[in-house]
Amino acid sequence: MLSDIEIAQQAVMKPITQIASELGLREEEFELHGKYKAKLEDSLYRRLTSKKDAKLILVTAINPTPAGEGKTTVSVGLAEAMAKIGKKAVLALREPSLGPVFGVKGGAAGGGYAQALPMDEINLHFTGDFHAITSANNLLCALLDNHIQQGNSLGIDPRRILIPRCMDMNDRQLRGVIDGLGGKSSGVPRQDTFCITVATEVMAAFCLASDLMDLKARLGKILVAYTVSGEPVYAHDLKAEGAMAALLKDAVKPNLVQTLEGTPAIIHGGPFANIAHGCNSVRATRFAMKLGDYCITEAGFGSDLGAEKFMDIKCRLAGIQPDAVVLVATARALKYNGGVPKAETSKENLAALADGIANLGAHIGNLKKFGVPVVVAINRFESDSDLELTYIKDYCKENGADFSLCEVFAKGGAGGTDLAEKVCALAEKPSEFHPLYPDDAPVREKIETVCREIYGADGVDFSSKAETSLKEIISLGGDHLPVCIAKTQYSLSDNAKLLGRPTGFRVNIRDLKLNNGAGFVVAYAGDILTMPGLPKHPAAENIDVGPDGNITGLF
Repeated sequence: MLSDIEIAQQAVMKPITQIASELGLREEEFELHGKYKAKLEDSLYRRLTSKKDAKLILVTAINPTPAGEGKTTVSVGLAEAMAKIGKKAVLALREPSLGPVFGVKGGAAGGGYAQALPMDEINLHFTGDFHAITSANNLLCALLDNHIQQGNSLGIDPRRILIPRCMDMNDRQLRGVIDGLGGKSSGVPRQDTFCITVATEVMAAFCLASDLMDLKARLGKILVAYTVSGEPVYAHDLKAEGAMAALLKDAVKPNLVQTLEGTPAIIHGGPFANIAHGCNSVRATRFAMKLGDYCITEAGFGSDLGAEKFMDIKCRLAGIQPDAVVLVATARALKYNGGVPKAETSKENLAALADGIANLGAHIGNLKKFGVPVVVAINRFESDSDLELTYIKDYCKENGADFSLCEVFAKGGAGGTDLAEKVCALAEKPSEFHPLYPDDAPVREKIETVCREIYGADGVDFSSKAETSLKEIISLGGDHLPVCIAKTQYSLSDNAKLLGRPTGFRVNIRDLKLNNGAGFVVAYAGDILTMPGLPKHPAAENIDVGPDGNITGLF
């Protein structure tokens, strides 16, 4: 059996100019990045502004195993399957972060015969967007510390700096550091932190911005610190937003690539859904909605994270709404939710499947609360038994959920035509979409609504630190913003060990942060971290490159 990268390396890609031509792009509306990648210009969107929007299809999942359940694979395969049944679909996906690529979860370009190409480039440096975002964030940090070093005319309190440095890598060693050591010329010594690039507010603002000027305005609104007298300090006060936007002027252009079967894919932006809002850029989605009849996009991890944030943050701020939702479920994830260790999920275990399948029911019920029709994509793995697959199908029938057995990993688009037909039929139904909570609900109420309605919690407990942060957020006018709850992806609760459909628990909010530039409030639940670490045997150990430049071991 071929590995993902071997399949990708054997593929014959179309020149990206051909993909662009098939989409009806003019030569001046895209910028080449090599033979198989291009960036899309604003002039393209302006030309298509009056064109009717495509049907918007969201792909999400149940709570996963640590290896993921193939949500991106299903997204890619669904787009390929749309072409098989004569529909014009365009993908809108997130860019992979180097952290998972070299860690345990793997990349984010799909897998098997449902991949976005060139897979190795997408999973590594791609077009440099993440490096630009990292540089813009760290420029802001450098300007802030330099301001303190050069006399601190704003009176910034070094103990109340809110903006962390970042890098796009899992490096637990940098979660807490002391910097500015080495004497007066080396800065003011202070405690500092690093987060992974995908968790930064710069990434969130980048993904929610409508254009470069909107992004610059959002960057200027980032709350970076407080003064010794308790006054807020924003990036604009440091005159930072212009230079930050200059670093991002090319990155803000969405990236056009293709799938293994030549379906167009726009891949842009990439916040994690467990520690950020988990969706590709608004710009990528809008471009895809103008270029095709169906836009297929995804939101990270389970529907309790990515899909909820897609509905309550991205749709609210971008003025878009989904026409149908695909909920990816796997037998192995349901067995994992039934208590089976990750290493044993490939073995048939109907008892564990029965114990864990309530997790699927919870996600079906949660998605229906947004008023959008749902179809369950049963993503088939080679190890799945017929008895297990039949059990999942029967459960879907009993719970009034449409379903489709999805085999896109092994068969590409041909393995997803039934799913594509069902998605198209669902998307034609009248939409009754609505977010979970109203705009004017207080932040505390919004958090409690998500925790009760989506997680199934009995209630929410706010730490004293969270209560203090909430008062500050309210005083700064942030009480009207949507909320982004950062929590574990492995459980509906804030405790990764509570699998299946946990009950009788309360969510613990340890702190809150105003992401003023992005336009939402982050609530940190449980022990979620914004800088992941590497596993005992990271994927990086298996990755290599030969004298011909060919990469091996990349999934």
